[in-house]
Amino acid sequence: MNNIKLSHYPYTLELKHPFGISDNTRTTTPAVLVEIKYEEFTGYGEASLPPYLLETQESVQFFLSQIDLSSLYDITDIDSILSTVDNLAQGNNAAKASFDIALHDLVGKIKKLPVYKMYNIPKRERFTSYTIGIDSTEMLLIKLKEAENFKFIKAKLGTLDDKKIINTIRSETDKPIFADINQGWSDREAALDLTLELAENNVLLIEQPFSKLNYTDTAWLTSRSPIPVIADEAVKRLSDLDEACKAYSGVNIKLMKSTGISEAYKMIIRARELNLKVMLGCMTETTCAISAAAHLCSLADWVDLDGNLLINNDLFDGVNAAKGTIVPNDLPGLGIRKISQ
Repeated sequence: MNNIKLSHYPYTLELKHPFGISDNTRTTTPAVLVEIKYEEFTGYGEASLPPYLLETQESVQFFLSQIDLSSLYDITDIDSILSTVDNLAQGNNAAKASFDIALHDLVGKIKKLPVYKMYNIPKRERFTSYTIGIDSTEMLLIKLKEAENFKFIKAKLGTLDDKKIINTIRSETDKPIFADINQGWSDREAALDLTLELAENNVLLIEQPFSKLNYTDTAWLTSRSPIPVIADEAVKRLSDLDEACKAYSGVNIKLMKSTGISEAYKMIIRARELNLKVMLGCMTETTCAISAAAHLCSLADWVDLDGNLLINNDLFDGVNAAKGTIVPNDLPGLGIRKISQ
């Protein structure tokens, strides 16, 4: 199968607004885009690289350059190929995700099946939240206007202004809120007081309240919180779930953390066995990676797949959640089309 070609190139995602979380604000996200070509088919993939993943465009491209597809017997043997790629090196989760996504797109096109049918996942339309980063009151109000089609708001918190942010949102809308702390809290008593107040303000869950290493305070808060406490930074891969279930009510599963569609699917199944709630999330990404995750969305309790709506320079056409709902389409593979270079 020497006619298989893997290519990749760096790309920078330009954000519509500065994206603020508890410990940083950025205006761009580095990414690497991937293509696997076989005969007349091309599969597309993507690695999105926010700072906390500790991967760079250079590290992703180096990892991808180690993948040798020339000796493959069957390009459709996804499990075997991904196992081989995973064993090339530790870590490199987003790099592995970019390859996984492209491989699923390619195999789906070869088999003439959308990814959700490859996994026998039911297809149904889901509501997705719209993410509002930490910002000035004026900018929060502008972002809330952009979110008017969405049933759920995801609010970034984790600063001394948390109450002010929630009050600003509540001055404009009574929509349910997902509160994402991004490890920004440190005092567990204060965290519990604020959690109780958030629950009274129709906040449905809190995500990663403390440091990903602080399981003690997280378990303490979870046992007292009237709303679910969800792991994000603390859980990347399948192997992290058994520990997470001791401290959290649920987990935010993202393709960039989990190494892609294949392991994300396994994580959802395992999370259910451990009685963990499931959020399906994303980074700031193009429609390529968002469309990939959308094939799993009917399996989640909550969906946060709006990353492509937060950028100005998307390269793909596929799922579109601009009206607040998301559902995979029935085109083969991811269901995407490249629209620009």
